[in-house]
Amino acid sequence: MAYPLVVHTNPVLVSETFTSLQGEGSLVGVPSWFCRLSGCNLRCRWCDTPYASWSPEGTKRTVDELVAEATASPARHAVLTGGEPMIFPQLEALCDGLRQAGMHVTIETAGTVDREIAFDLMSLSPKLANSTPTDDPRDPSGAWAARHEGRRLDFDALQALVDRSTAPRARQFKFVVTSEADLAEIEDLLGKLRGWRPEEVYLMPEGVSVPEPARVRWVVDACIARGWRYGPRLHIELFGDTRGT
Repeated sequence: MAYPLVVHTNPVLVSETFTSLQGEGSLVGVPSWFCRLSGCNLRCRWCDTPYASWSPEGTKRTVDELVAEATASPARHAVLTGGEPMIFPQLEALCDGLRQAGMHVTIETAGTVDREIAFDLMSLSPKLANSTPTDDPRDPSGAWAARHEGRRLDFDALQALVDRSTAPRARQFKFVVTSEADLAEIEDLLGKLRGWRPEEVYLMPEGVSVPEPARVRWVVDACIARGWRYGPRLHIELFGDTRGT
C-alpha cells in the first residue's frame, strides 16, 4: 500500500534499526521493527545500551527514511527506544508517520520528559535509586551521578504520560530491580501517581543473562502478592546480550 509522502528533512541520530521480536512487557513475542535513537538525559549504572547513552553513536537519518524502512519491514509494530527517545523533537513526526502508515507504535521511555505525542503503547520505565552511577569509572568526577540522581524521576512528566495513555492496553510500567529493597521504592513511587492498575506493572531482574530461578524467586513472590507481572527478557533468552535483537 502506498502512503502519502510527508517531507521531514531534519535528521535525528539513530544508533540502530532492526526487526526482531519484542522481548519485554505486554507485547513480548510480537514481531516488531525497532528504532533506537541515540542520546539520553540519564546515565544508568547498569545500562545495557551504552552506545545510545554513555557514548552515543549512530547515523543521522530523516523521519521519512525511517518511516520508509519501517513500512518495508514485515512487522506491523514499531518500537521507538533509546537512549531516551522523548528528548528528540523529531519523535513526534516519526510517531505520526508510522501510525499513518498503519503501524502500532510503542514508545519506551524513562518518563522524565512529557510530549503531546501520538502513540499506541507508552512503556514507562522509571529509574530507581539502583540506577544511579555512584563511583562509576565512566564518571570519575561524579558529575553524571549527581545529574542522573536529580533527573531520574519527574512526577509531573510521569503523571502527564499516564494521563495521556487511557485507552485499554495503552500503558505499562517496567521496573529494573536488583534486590528486595527496591520494592518499597516502587510502591512509594506508584503511590504518588494516580490512574494506574496493578496489572500494568512489570518487574524485570537486572542483568544481561537469563537468571537462575532461585535468584529471582523474590521477584516472583512480589508479583504474586501485589498483582504485578514478572517481566522476562525474551530477547536475552533467544539471542543473548547482542545488538540488533
